[in-house]
Amino acid sequence: MTGATPNSPQAPQDQESCQRRRRTDSAEGLGNRRSAGRGNADLLGSAIIAAQNLGNLDKHEPSDHPDAMPNADPSSRTELIIVGGGLVGLTLAIACAEGGIEVAVIDREAPEAMLAEPFDGRTTAIAYGSQQVLGGIGLWPMVAADAQPILEIRVADGGSPFFLHYDHRDLGDRPLGYIVENRVLRRALIERARSLPRLAHLAPMSVVEVERTALGVLARLADGRTLRGELVAACDGRASPLRQKAGIDTVSWDYPQIGIVCTVRHEAPHRGIAVEHFLPAGPFAILPMTGNRSSIVWTERADLAPRLMALDDRAFAIELQRRFGDFLGAIAVEGPRWSYPLSLMHAERYTARRLALVGDAAHVIHPIAGQGLNLGIRDIAALAELIVDTRRLGLDIADAQALARYERWRRFDNLTLAAVTDGLNRLFSNAVPPVKLARDLGLMAVDRLPPLKRVLMRHAMGVIGELPRLVRGERL
Repeated sequence: MTGATPNSPQAPQDQESCQRRRRTDSAEGLGNRRSAGRGNADLLGSAIIAAQNLGNLDKHEPSDHPDAMPNADPSSRTELIIVGGGLVGLTLAIACAEGGIEVAVIDREAPEAMLAEPFDGRTTAIAYGSQQVLGGIGLWPMVAADAQPILEIRVADGGSPFFLHYDHRDLGDRPLGYIVENRVLRRALIERARSLPRLAHLAPMSVVEVERTALGVLARLADGRTLRGELVAACDGRASPLRQKAGIDTVSWDYPQIGIVCTVRHEAPHRGIAVEHFLPAGPFAILPMTGNRSSIVWTERADLAPRLMALDDRAFAIELQRRFGDFLGAIAVEGPRWSYPLSLMHAERYTARRLALVGDAAHVIHPIAGQGLNLGIRDIAALAELIVDTRRLGLDIADAQALARYERWRRFDNLTLAAVTDGLNRLFSNAVPPVKLARDLGLMAVDRLPPLKRVLMRHAMGVIGELPRLVRGERL
């Protein structure tokens, strides 16, 4: 794409079109500077002008303007293009389609392959606020039967007698969260997506190129088709090609740790209690699943983890039992094991022209608190609300002020949790005696301060701060 030159000749029709766009941009800016709830005549006029402009865009007359979109098949028009159809991408697609937005999701993985256990056998901790979001878009009834409520959380520093105990009854009768298998979430997402007429799920399919101009977005697909929209959401993971192409830098580092994940069956019932032991190599989490099963998230030194993964089943079970303990009786590993490197990443910006980063494309944190997907779901709730509200005003869903609001809304929450999880991992992943004594006393102090503990519990539930409507249990 080439930049516009100030003195380039244009046909009268093109000059008139550009003037009309400038008037529209001015009217949109005026309307956006005022509260959306005031409903004054200027805002209504802005919406009408913007709607007329969108109508002209749909006609898509040829133009020599450098920002004009290339010709595209009319059947390939949509409003929101989502690149990446994982847990975050499909959830965003469903939320927006439920709100009346035309959505296309592009993912390189076949849906059938994503539902197979070898694809992803991990579980996800769904905070109470995230459960509200899933309920608001019609997903929770599809996974509730396979979701294990978290009723208590116990945090201990190795074999220390001091610990921190969260009990859901301190806040009422709502669970602190739920543990759900990723394949259960994926199955529900794919089924729900197929039921929505405003949602097109293109998979398996890859994106060759995405062009973003002042007038719209054009995605070129691997099969030669093109797809034109107003906004592209990058849900393409921590290595996001869309983020890189937009020139958005990141702050990132790798931890000298590997995450090992597996499922175990045990003799005694877990009673909905999640346990996190802080060991010298890193946190060891035991997360309750349905039945007498628990999901293990085991953080180990990067030099030792490959050797543990290479052990046979019996030797691996012995190492696991040493860290697990015997409070739930004998344990047996069910299914395969997985391992993945741990890192932190945060994008310096969440948006660019007609682009929004969502989930891991914008931020990646340590799994110490089990909050990774919950941050992504809160991103979804905020962005979907802004997109739907902007469209209801008749404005372009890629409106610059709406995207700026999305970044302001989500940046503080994501940065705060990234800093907290990084600090906790560094504080607890060592065996230095003075440091261990200080953190044990800290755990004991927090456990004996009910008001502070309730605040921390509400934060873990994802119900603190300026909450989007979906997190509050309201529909879009």
